[in-house]
Amino acid sequence: MADPELEAIRQRRMQELMAQRGMGNPQNSEQQKAQEDAKRLVSEIFYRKHLKLRDAEERRQMMLGQILSSEARERLARIALVKPEKARGVEDVILRAAQMGQIVEKVSEERLISMLEQINNQTTKQTKVTIQRRRSVLDDDD
Repeated sequence: MADPELEAIRQRRMQELMAQRGMGNPQNSEQQKAQEDAKRLVSEIFYRKHLKLRDAEERRQMMLGQILSSEARERLARIALVKPEKARGVEDVILRAAQMGQIVEKVSEERLISMLEQINNQTTKQTKVTIQRRRSVLDDDD
């Protein structure tokens, strides 16, 4: 996941820091310019990545808008307020099913509810509570 541009910036920055510590002199104009260029480049890379993520999320929401009915979207939005990771998982399931051609018409709220119930049944966790009492030295079991 390392970006080559980001790695180059890091290397330049490390060289600048090492030169600063080795020389002990105040920065000259070349070093200041290089620092400003590095900062500008880092912010540009961050901005590009942010745009890519935002575009991907917009495409995702557009696809969901085409697949889900308005009632189903509202219900999924309410679920996302309480359990965002669960809503994201349901969205993933719906998108995968649509890409594989399993969904041919808009998903209604009733169908979404049945999908949620199926997912809940598959992911229900059995909790088991065991109580272990600590025995005191003064307790007598005799």
